[in-house]
Amino acid sequence: MDNQNFDKPSEQNFDQSSTPSSEHRPEQKIVFEIKGLRKRFHLPQGEVTVLDDLNFETRKGEFIAIVGPSGAGKSTLLRLLNGLNSPSEGQVFYKGELQRGINSNTAMVFQNFALLPWLDVYQNVLLGLEDRIDDPIQRKAKAEYYIEKVGLEGYEDAYPRELSGGMKQRVGLARALAVEPKVLLMDEPFSSLDVLTSINLRDELLDIWADRDIPVHTIIMVTHMIEEAIELADRVIVLSNRPGRIVGDLFIELPRPRSKSDPKFAEYTDKVFSLLA
Repeated sequence: MDNQNFDKPSEQNFDQSSTPSSEHRPEQKIVFEIKGLRKRFHLPQGEVTVLDDLNFETRKGEFIAIVGPSGAGKSTLLRLLNGLNSPSEGQVFYKGELQRGINSNTAMVFQNFALLPWLDVYQNVLLGLEDRIDDPIQRKAKAEYYIEKVGLEGYEDAYPRELSGGMKQRVGLARALAVEPKVLLMDEPFSSLDVLTSINLRDELLDIWADRDIPVHTIIMVTHMIEEAIELADRVIVLSNRPGRIVGDLFIELPRPRSKSDPKFAEYTDKVFSLLA
């Protein structure tokens, strides 16, 4: 799809012409508040600290990219926001409430698609709705709606083995969207795809983020590709090597669509590289 301007600082103030400068950003509602977050894992070789003393906030309407070296705890951070993991120390607040357990207002999209191979497209998308919608007719309608939204209409009966990588990721995206989360968490969703497919899906992701018919208002995406982060996000959080600590939190003040040939794009890329170094 063609890129459009998808800056969405808030539902009430949606400016499609440019990204507002940080000093002029509206006071958006806080979604996540992270305080003193630490995560340790107990391994056979001993205790390993993956994340150390993270403190930051996310606000409604933001597209945030999290970058950092391998092993910096990027995926672990997403799991903590989702509630799949719990902090070793510190707290995660969602809209002012201490988060305990799975956060039903979030949904995850995984790098490896996480599809069940014995289920077809429709059944995979339907999975997340089983415990949320009692009426089977409503479940069916919801699954079909989001299958169409991600461009898989006509492939409902196909099995994962019959799909390309890009189509598999569309199934994963439709499954996440079908539960209608407020926050979409994405763990390197395009890293295993070919270049052209990745470009198309990045454009479509921005379309989805801007679509008023889809409840998702905030996206938090892990990526190891700095240029992808600059292209998509309006804020980039940079983690250090293990244990992951925040070494940078940059607002990307570029209008969309963004061009890698823009000197300012290169400046942001160099800035993130320097923070990682």
